[in-house]
Amino acid sequence: MIHTAPPEKPQVGPEYLQPTPFLDCDRESVRRFAGSATAGASSDIERAIRLFYAVRDSVRYDPFAIRLVPEVYVASRVLAAGRAFCIPKAILLAAAARAVGIPSAVGLADVVNHLTTEKLKARMGGQTLFIHHGYALLYLEGAWIKAAPAFNIELCTRFHVRPTEFDGRSDAIFQEYDALDRRHMEYVRDNGVWSDFPFEKVMADFRALYPASLFEDADSGDKFEDGVLAG
Repeated sequence: MIHTAPPEKPQVGPEYLQPTPFLDCDRESVRRFAGSATAGASSDIERAIRLFYAVRDSVRYDPFAIRLVPEVYVASRVLAAGRAFCIPKAILLAAAARAVGIPSAVGLADVVNHLTTEKLKARMGGQTLFIHHGYALLYLEGAWIKAAPAFNIELCTRFHVRPTEFDGRSDAIFQEYDALDRRHMEYVRDNGVWSDFPFEKVMADFRALYPASLFEDADSGDKFEDGVLAG
């Protein structure tokens, strides 16, 4: 059963540590990834920080990897693929956190990207609204902390995006302005917190808002046009 809660404040319970169909934290590859990233860490804060950067930078961000099939959103599959957009990367971070004993959840929010590329905007039917942007929530020292590991450092450098940094104590979400002080990401709605990824809900909402062309197997993130990353 998927448990949901009001934005930002789920009650900590066993469902936030258990393996799920999408957060398969008991899978050997996920456990190995989490264990390697956190080797030698002495606290949950340190483990969370290391996991954040491992997911952020070892899985390449690709907004053209959006698909409507469940396997794209399974943490172990994300790890194997090595590229993903924001939701699968958040799922991987949440699963890896559970693998080392840190309670975690998946948060969903709607964001407007004021600097999206024309290429991606066209694929999205002219939209600049990215519904269900995914981020992980990690329970650290008695508080839920947001962590969005979407943009890997190489792409941030290439597109003049301020990288999202994480200290384990404050929220790490998309920056409002880019490195050139242009308005970038605007959070417009928080859609709630989930103990497992609500696949059917998100896919139905994607289908209702975006054209089918967005979900077709097309260009990879290696073929971004000049511009700024999507959400």
